[in-house]
Amino acid sequence: MAVMTADQILSIEERYPQVFQRPLHKRFGPLLLFVGTLLYFVYAVWFFNLPQVMRESHWERLPLFLTQWISYDVQPTFPLDTPQIEPKYPRFSVLGADPHPDWVKTNADGSITVLVNGPAKSVTFTKTVATIIANGQTVQVSMISGKPVVSGAIPAWITAHDEEVVADMGFVGEVRVAADRVKVRKRFLGWANFVFDPRSPFFEKSPSEVISLIVSGPELKPGTSNLALAANNIWYNGQWQHGDVWTKLLQTVVMAFLGTLLGGIVAFPLAFFAARNITPSGLLSQVLKRFFDFMRSVDMLIWALFFTRAFGPGPLAGSAAIFFTEIGTLGKTYSEALENIDDKPREGVLSTGANGLLVQRYGVLPEVIPVFISQTLYQWESNTRGATIIGAVGAGGIGLKLWEAMRTNSNWANVFYMVLLILLVVFIFDNISSFLRRRLSRTIHDYNRMQAEQG
Repeated sequence: MAVMTADQILSIEERYPQVFQRPLHKRFGPLLLFVGTLLYFVYAVWFFNLPQVMRESHWERLPLFLTQWISYDVQPTFPLDTPQIEPKYPRFSVLGADPHPDWVKTNADGSITVLVNGPAKSVTFTKTVATIIANGQTVQVSMISGKPVVSGAIPAWITAHDEEVVADMGFVGEVRVAADRVKVRKRFLGWANFVFDPRSPFFEKSPSEVISLIVSGPELKPGTSNLALAANNIWYNGQWQHGDVWTKLLQTVVMAFLGTLLGGIVAFPLAFFAARNITPSGLLSQVLKRFFDFMRSVDMLIWALFFTRAFGPGPLAGSAAIFFTEIGTLGKTYSEALENIDDKPREGVLSTGANGLLVQRYGVLPEVIPVFISQTLYQWESNTRGATIIGAVGAGGIGLKLWEAMRTNSNWANVFYMVLLILLVVFIFDNISSFLRRRLSRTIHDYNRMQAEQG
C-alpha cells in the first residue's frame, strides 16, 4: 500500500478546503443545535413551572368530563320531611314533566328502592334509615339523631360528612343521604332525547312506532302531516336545538368562504404592485409589503373583537375579521409567488410588443394561477376552523354557540355534539380542498406536457 507524503496531503487539503478546512460553525453546528434545543426545553420547564403544575392538576376531573360528553344523568331528590316520600326531579329533567322511571320503586311497607345499577347497586330507605348496597357490601345509615350516621365500619366507597353521607358507585352514579333528604344520581350512556324532546308527541316512542305513525297513523296535530310534525319536532328540539346549531354551523362555513373570497379578490391586484419584479416602483412594493405584514400581524381574533365592537355580535364581524386577515396572508403568498416566476415567458410576450396588461395576462398568470388557487383553497380550509374560534368572542357562527354551552359547565354532551359537527365539516372541506388541488395539479401537469410536446 502506497504511503502519501506530507506534500501530497497538503496538496489535497488545498484542493478541497470545503472538506478539510470547514468553519467552526459548520463543524459543530449540529451539536450546538442539539445543545441549544435541550437548553430551551429545560428553560421552558423552569419558566412554566411544569413539575408544580403537574402535581397540582386535577387529573381526577378528566374522566368525569369525558363521561359527561357521552352520557347523561337523572337526579331525583326524595325529601324526608314530608308526609309521604315522593321523588322530585329537576325542572328540565330529561324524563319529561311527569316521570315514573321503572328503577324507582315504592315498596309495600312504604319504603323507596332506587336501583342505581340493578339490585347490586341500590339504596332502600325510609324516613329513619337507608340501606345502601354496592361492591358486594351492605351499609346502613341511620337518620334518627338528626344527622346521618353510618352503622359499623365505613368502606372506602363511602365518605361520611357531618351533614351528609356520600356513596360513590362509580360510573353508574352516587347516593347522598342527609337527615332530611336522599338524593340519587343515576348515569346512563348515550344522549337523552336527541331526536325528540319531552314536548313532542313522539317522545319515548320506539322507532317502529314513530315510523308507523308517520306512514299510516292519524294526524297528531290537525292540519299537519305526521312527517312534517316529526321534522319540526327534531329541528326545534328544545334540549339539543338542532335547528339553531346547524344554522350557526352554516354561518361559520359562510363566514370562512366569504372572508377568504373577498380577501383573495383584494389581495390579487395588490400582490402585483407588491412584487419587486412586477411593480415599477420599489417604494410602492415596500409600502404594500409592510401593509401585508400589518394585516397579518393583527391576529384574526383581535380583528374579530374590533369588528364585534364596530358592527355588534354576528357573522358580519366574523367575515370582516377573516377578510382583513386574508388580505395580509394571501397578499404575501401571492406576491412571493410572483417574485419566484421564470421571466422567460414574460420576456417572450414582451418581445411581441404587447402592452403591460397583456404581458401579465399571458406571461405571468399561467405560472402563478395554480399557486394562487392552491394557497386560497388551503386558507379557505384553515379559516373554516378559525371561524369557530372567533365565533366564541361574539363573531357569530357555531363558535358562539359552543362557548355558551361550555360556560354552563353542565352541558358537555351538547359541547361534544357541536365538536363532532365541527370535525365533520373540517373533514369534508379538507377533502374537497385536497381533491381540487389534486385536480389542479393534474391539469397543470397535462398542460405542461402538451406544451412540451408541441415545442
